[in-house]
Amino acid sequence: MTAPRLIRPAGRQGPGPIPHGLLESLDLIVARRASGALPGDRRAAGLGSGTELAQLRPYEVGDDVRQIDAAATARTGIPHVRLHVPERTLTTWIALDLSPSMAFGTADRLKSDVAEGVTLTLGRLAIRRAGRVALMTFGAGTPRLHPPRASKPGVVALQRALEEGVAPDGHHEPGALAGALRRIGRVATQPGLVVVISDWRDEDDWTRALGALAQRHSVMAIEVRDPRESAVPAVGRLALVDPETGERVEVDTSRRSVRDRFAQIEADRRARVARELRRLQVEHIALSTEGDWLQALGRRLS
Repeated sequence: MTAPRLIRPAGRQGPGPIPHGLLESLDLIVARRASGALPGDRRAAGLGSGTELAQLRPYEVGDDVRQIDAAATARTGIPHVRLHVPERTLTTWIALDLSPSMAFGTADRLKSDVAEGVTLTLGRLAIRRAGRVALMTFGAGTPRLHPPRASKPGVVALQRALEEGVAPDGHHEPGALAGALRRIGRVATQPGLVVVISDWRDEDDWTRALGALAQRHSVMAIEVRDPRESAVPAVGRLALVDPETGERVEVDTSRRSVRDRFAQIEADRRARVARELRRLQVEHIALSTEGDWLQALGRRLS
């Protein structure tokens, strides 16, 4: 599949400020949403280096002498070694929608601006506790994987990826979300946190792939909306273009039946997405281009 040339959408505002204090308050909340998967909170298979004691036993030939416990040895008169449970860091996998519809926005910012802010916020939270963050972009050609990275390189990789922009109008790719989720399922071998950021427009057949991820990982679905997508104003005849397909249509918004039908179709679509996510037991957070998306995210996570 040929990847379209990404664009920086007109009207781009950026996500706005991300206060450090609010980031601090979200830190533990996001960690708890990942089934408490802080470094050291998950038991890994076998024994190894770590902070949690697994076993205290007499020394055997071949044991690492650095693991000898002086207190137990002095108390018993027999050399003893301490074995620990190895710690396993948490990897956060972010699946980010770069399809043309993400460049839409009629309120304070574009949907892609909100998605960018959420990606950066969760990426910074992911590395705070020695964790790693990976990014999978979709909707702009073949899904592109930015592999897991820790510390500052992880955030820098996110920032560079976000600077590339979104796909131009008319580059709709059926099944892009499902393809990205399947690829994450293949490369994410250890349980972690998967966050899907999308507007879920014109996306089909993603439920099976998301359900498979939810069986192994903690999954969070963040839907980005714009208020104009749910209601059209009465402003007479309008020429509208579907950013995903490039199809142009003219509608008479002065007719109440047209406005009601428009609102009903959108309400049904959103209800269908919410219903499928609920069935899969995936946490669903809806954010808007109107208002403070970061405050809204914090309220939903708290």
